[in-house]
Amino acid sequence: MANVKLAIIYYSSTGTNYQLARWAEEAAKETGAEVKVAKVRENAPDAAIDSNPAWREHYNATKDVPTAEVDLLEWADAIIFSVPTRFGHVSSQVQQYLDTTGGLWAQGKLANKVVSAMTSAQNAHGGQEATILGLYTSMFHWGAIVAAPGYADPVLFKGGGNPYGTSVSVDQEGNMVEDVQGAVAYQAKHTVEVAQWIKNGQGQQ
Repeated sequence: MANVKLAIIYYSSTGTNYQLARWAEEAAKETGAEVKVAKVRENAPDAAIDSNPAWREHYNATKDVPTAEVDLLEWADAIIFSVPTRFGHVSSQVQQYLDTTGGLWAQGKLANKVVSAMTSAQNAHGGQEATILGLYTSMFHWGAIVAAPGYADPVLFKGGGNPYGTSVSVDQEGNMVEDVQGAVAYQAKHTVEVAQWIKNGQGQQ
């Protein structure tokens, strides 16, 4: 059977979710999946970016990363989102991207995609679970199939034990508080595995 095509779509202002996306990419490639990583287009004005040196540095450092377009969703069998929390919600950049998917949704081209999500916040209770669940609400409207990690592997507890998707707290210096690399790897491989099951099943119809 053909290998799973995985899109990893992230938004990152200072680099945390970029790193999560790269860890997911590394793990998914170990399964043999075809992986494409793309960033959500930045819509913040230069003045806002310049107000935070870490934001400007990361923006400049990732200029060569492809920008996520909606056709990437059509290409993919599975999608992992890695997006930061903004007041318990996805960022405006991510919401703007989701709002452009109506055409594919109307054609039924997002149905049966396998999706999973990761997030970050500055506080352990800063809306991480709400952000992932809110994103999954959009996925339910797509008719997608959510592949949450649950508590299926001990490595998930080391990463904070979020059953909905990997989430990490980031301190004032921009350092990740929890060790989540293993949790990210498990989630990526689990997402690919579920997508492969579905892809194999569709091929037998």
